[in-house]
This record gives sequence, structure tokens and C-alpha cells, in this order.
Amino acid sequence: MRTLFLPLFAIMLLVFSCSGRTGFEKAAATITSDELREYTMTLGSDNFMGRKPFTEGEKKTVSYLAEELEKIGFEPLFGDSWFQSVPMVEISTKVKGAVIIDAGNESLSLSAPDEIAIESPSMNPIVDLKNIPMVFCGFGIVAPEYGWDDYHNVDVRGKCAVVLVNDPGLYTGDTTLFRGRSMTWYGRWTYKYEEAARQGAKAILIVHETLGAGYDYSIPRKSSITSSLFMEQKEGDVPPCEMTGWLHAATAENLFRMLGYDVDRLRKEACSQDFKGFEMKAAITARLENAHTRNTSVNVAGILRGGSKPDECVVITGHWDHFGIGETENGDSIYNGAVDNGTTMAWAFEIGEAFAALDKRPSRSVIILFPTAEEQGLLGSYYFTANPPIPPEKMIACFNNDMMLAIGRMKDIMVTGYGQSELDDMLAEAVEKQDRYILPDPTPETGMYFRSDHFPFARIGVPSLFARGNCDSRGNGREWAAAKEKEYLTSMYHKPADNYYPEMNFDGIAEDAAATFEVAWRIAESDIRPRWNSMSEFAKVR
Repeated sequence: MRTLFLPLFAIMLLVFSCSGRTGFEKAAATITSDELREYTMTLGSDNFMGRKPFTEGEKKTVSYLAEELEKIGFEPLFGDSWFQSVPMVEISTKVKGAVIIDAGNESLSLSAPDEIAIESPSMNPIVDLKNIPMVFCGFGIVAPEYGWDDYHNVDVRGKCAVVLVNDPGLYTGDTTLFRGRSMTWYGRWTYKYEEAARQGAKAILIVHETLGAGYDYSIPRKSSITSSLFMEQKEGDVPPCEMTGWLHAATAENLFRMLGYDVDRLRKEACSQDFKGFEMKAAITARLENAHTRNTSVNVAGILRGGSKPDECVVITGHWDHFGIGETENGDSIYNGAVDNGTTMAWAFEIGEAFAALDKRPSRSVIILFPTAEEQGLLGSYYFTANPPIPPEKMIACFNNDMMLAIGRMKDIMVTGYGQSELDDMLAEAVEKQDRYILPDPTPETGMYFRSDHFPFARIGVPSLFARGNCDSRGNGREWAAAKEKEYLTSMYHKPADNYYPEMNFDGIAEDAAATFEVAWRIAESDIRPRWNSMSEFAKVR
């Protein structure tokens, strides 16, 4: 496959070097650390009130984004509007009293959210679960292509499914089991919720484990005490489980010990195709109260129309939403999300400004998209790809980013989902000029490829790239960069501490933006159609 692609690519490079390269370099020079800093400082300020959908913070945020898109030379994407309405329902769930799990003569009285983190996607104002039987269903996966069905011998209809996080390859070291340590779509909590609903379960609980989840228990804990957004149910949709959530690891250990099981041993046994789920001989009781608000949020997008092929496009994405004003930590209650995802919005604006600065419009159009509700399960980008203003087959490539750490210049550019498409090869050529190298995501078990806004594009067949410098600092090395990432994930991620700080260094993000701009420009200015690699699960979609 690649032997046909690379010579053509080399020819195109020669054409570019003889014609538009000077104009490209001048445009690329408009990408600056100072402008990245200014965008991030603005978007990460208290003025935007944490950028939560359905709030005054949303109104301020989307208005600012539209104004900036117009300033850099883009036009509205949705007819004469910058905004695509995304209808959703906001559900605030309160757990009334303790959650009780009974098993024979013993019982556990659990406090939410510290011992069990639960919420309800149900449209019922009251969800009253009384002695609902609990069923252990391994990893909660049905994957015919892997010969895997955790539900084949159990009936969870009207019951509470209890499942493990991630997928079995993570825990065995067997690279032939699913994808080994690399999480698949089946390992994501969103998939497990959906599959339990398809199986008819009334409730589902995931056993939290930091390695498998990719984050500690504080993340589901916090999510369970804030309101959540859901797409409106349509006729024919599978109704969601009435209760969804997570068991704290210590809670799960106590529960299974009470039933005569060991969680670690169960996890090892569940990694076998021969494993069979079982009735836990336990029942759960919980009373939830739901408050519902129907409203619409918006995706924000602009377009720079191409010269000769304006109906085809490349898409640059970075979500705008965060968590608004919530639980106070260290005297701060505004979840500004400067890194998640202010730095990426800055990255997208700088790439857009570079395209607009070209002497000649590229052949294909360029779309800058800021989706809503990424933090709620990629809802905005799913809606965009289900209701696209441009046919999916005309979307040539998608470039997305998320949580770009402003910690200076990096030797690497880390590709999440490395090996999926020929975009990796094109990026490698671009970063080689920066004296950098491609690095496959060193923690594929966290499932980041399925956790950001390129994923809905991939699911409809659009080759998508998610890449950023992250792991190998030019000035301080790998260990220092790893410590900085850990510091962010443990102390700032989804917390009020995710603020703009003057010591942030945007030089590395500027290099990332320049590399992405080069790859996107090559595609926009040519007939190149990057292809999925044959091993990718998305190749057959395209």
C-alpha cells in the first residue's frame, strides 16, 4: 500500500518546493508562542466561567470563538451562522441516602460518591431500585471478531451488571488477546454502558482500577456529583440503563470478599474466553432523584473556502467545553480548563490563521471546528458527524488535539493511535525538518484514541490524526516530561487548578501547530487522499 503512496507524495513535495513553498513558509511564520499564550490566557480566564454548556459561560465562550474565527479570515460554516445547535438534556442526579448491597446475612451500606459513584441517564424523575439482583459479567464485552461474549451465559435483563474496566489484553501480556496493552473501543466505559443497555440491564457498575481506567477514582467521583449531558433519545434508540456508575476499588474488594471471591483472581480468570459470568447472590438498593433540563448547546465552526475544490475539506478540531463552576478545591470553584482545552483552541486558531495568511487559497477548504460537550462523551463531535454540513466522503482528513501541555519544546511528537493511517507518514516527514521524531503513545492502555473528538470522525471513515509533543523535553529529557505530565494529571486534570500560569512555555505547542499546518496544507493543496492502513478497524468504513 505505502509503496504506491510515498512516490506520489515525494513528487508532490517537489512541486510544492518549486512553487508555493515560499508562501507556505511565510504563512507558517504567523504561528507564534505569544499568540498561543494570549489565546490560552483569555480562554482559561475566570471570565468564561469554566465554559460549561447551558451556562452564561457558554454564551461568552462561543461568542468569542466566532469573533476570533472572523478576525482570522474564516466564514461561517453553517450557512450564515457560526453555530450548529446540538439538542441535549441535562440531568442532575441526587442519591437519596445510602446505597445498600445485601448478600445473605451481610450487607454493605455505601456512601455516594466516595465509595460508589453513580448517576442516572433516565428521563424518569425518580429511579427506585429495590433489591435488584447483581450479575458479574467479566469485562462486559461482546466482540464477535475476537470470539468474545461476556454475556453469553448470563441473563442481566432487569438486573445490575457488574463489569471490569478496560479489556482483557491489558492484564495478560498476551499481544494476541484483543490488542494487548492497547485499549480497544470495547475497553471504554461508554461502550460498557451501551452494551449493558443492549443486554437489557437495569443498572451497570464498573469496578474502578487506576491502570485500566487511565485516571484515579477522583475523576468518576467528581463526574457523579455534577450534572451530565445526554443526547435526546430518538424513536428506535436502545433505552440507557437507569443507573450507571463506578465502584471504588476498595468497595469492590469488600463486596467480592463478602461473597467469597478475590477481585484480582476474578480479573485474571475473566481474561479467558472460557470464563463464565455468574449471579453474585447479592442485590442492590438505591433511590435516585433526577432533575431534567432540555436545552441546546452549540458547535462553533468556520470555513476558509478552497480555490479549485471547495467542496472537499480538511478539518481542524479542538473542543471548547469544560466543567463550569463546581466543587471547591483549595478555595477555587471555577474549572477553567486552560490545558483542557484552552491550549488546543489556541493551536487551532494559529493553524487557521496560517491558512488564511497564504498568498493563494489552498485548493481544498479548511474547517476549524470547536465542538461542544466533549467532556460528556464527545457529544458535539458525534452530532456534527451525524449531521455534517459537508458529506463525510468529502472530508479528506481530520486533525484533532486535546490537553496540550505548555512545557516547552519537545524532541518527540506523540501519536495517539499510531499506525492507523498514512497521516503518520506525512507527519514524520514534517517533524523531521524540526529535528524531531514520531513516538507511538507509550500508554495506549488509557484508550486516549477513543476519548477525544477525532474519534467520531474516524468512526465515519475520515482518516484522523491526534498528535502532540509530550514525552521527551529538548531541555530536560524524558523523566522531567513524565513528571510534568503526572503533575498535571494528578493535580490539575478536571480540577479548578487547570488554570493559565505565566510560567507556561508555548514554544513546543507552536512547533506542534507548525507541523500540523504543514501536513494539513499538503493535503489541502493537492489531490492526496490519506488512507487508513489495512490493519485499522476504520479502513472498511472508508
